[in-house]
Amino acid sequence: MRNLFTAAAAVLACATPVLADGDIETGKKSFNLCKACHSVITPAGEALVKGGKVGPNLYGIIGQQVASVADYALYGDGIKAVGATGMVWTADELEDYMTDPNIWIKAKAGNPDAKSKMTGKTAKDQDDIIAYLQSLMP
Repeated sequence: MRNLFTAAAAVLACATPVLADGDIETGKKSFNLCKACHSVITPAGEALVKGGKVGPNLYGIIGQQVASVADYALYGDGIKAVGATGMVWTADELEDYMTDPNIWIKAKAGNPDAKSKMTGKTAKDQDDIIAYLQSLMP
């Protein structure tokens, strides 16, 4: 019984998401710029953050395969190439992408000509925005 409890605790620890180190309230304020293009909508259709549709829905982005939002058809070739590798968004990868999408796409796609359709760069508050997005998860 003791071994079963230890094994269950180990599995649970591995399944627990690692939250970003940022400040949720600061992230919520900073996300106001992001919601010009992005929304956060649950699979049940509840709009946690009403926003634009130019960018994909960011609900559950951490842990999701890159370029995999099923009902989003505007992915560029560069990010589709990264998604095709099976890469999954982590907080660190999302932070790097937000800092400079074009540099990230070129590096991850392995193509110096690859470009991101995301035109915005987030020079600060990346950790806060990521913490805010994670706070919207169940």
